[in-house]
Amino acid sequence: MDITEHIDAVRREGALLADAAARTDPGAPVPTCPDWQLRDLVLHTGQVHRWATAYVRDGHRQPLDADGERAAWGPEPSDGELVDWFRTGHTALVEALAAAPADLDCWSFLPAPSPLAFWARRQAHETAVHRFDADAAAGSAGPETATDLALDGIAELLQGFMARSRARVRSEKPRTVLVRPTDGTVSWLLTISPEPLTVTTADRAGQADDTGAPADLPSADLTLAGRARDLYLLLWNRLPAARVERTGDESLLDLWRETAVVRWS
Repeated sequence: MDITEHIDAVRREGALLADAAARTDPGAPVPTCPDWQLRDLVLHTGQVHRWATAYVRDGHRQPLDADGERAAWGPEPSDGELVDWFRTGHTALVEALAAAPADLDCWSFLPAPSPLAFWARRQAHETAVHRFDADAAAGSAGPETATDLALDGIAELLQGFMARSRARVRSEKPRTVLVRPTDGTVSWLLTISPEPLTVTTADRAGQADDTGAPADLPSADLTLAGRARDLYLLLWNRLPAARVERTGDESLLDLWRETAVVRWS
């Protein structure tokens, strides 16, 4: 996906999140985030949008300190103001991304071709995952995540967040997990060990063996296969494992759920 596609995803997913919030009580529980009510979800996502906007619009080259973050967020809205407050911040983010120059120079925290590419991609997935949360709180499934966005999001999560030195996905005994989208050509092999997660990719190129399974993929202790949109949300700990095909040691899913946690930045 390119920057324009990511910005389009931010625009689309944010509008859907706001629509879900507008038809739901702010005190509704969020089944996919058990510690949150809807107001917590909308406040968090709106604050992240404002935080990201500050980097893109103002070109901060260093991480904002606590005072800078609070200034970017502005005053917390009341329940009655919450949805309009979210829409205002979401619109500002989309406008800042769309207006930013290609050579934008600002702080970012995952590998990317440019800071603008990073922020457009990161906010696309921040918004898409939390839009799913908002729909869950509203009690409706909402539109399915687009396949290209889901494939891109799997790559960002595995090769970006979970491969960082600060990530907690570790195992004393080295184990492997193969993530195989059935509607894409790339799979990811994860090696979990006492060291940071290593991720390699395998391009299936449409080849299959006599059983119909891809012929050129490595074996793994656990293979997860399914539609990209289901794998995307499963890996973000939003869907039950039953939504995808599992082959091998399913205890690795427990390890993932316990350790694959993304913090603020």
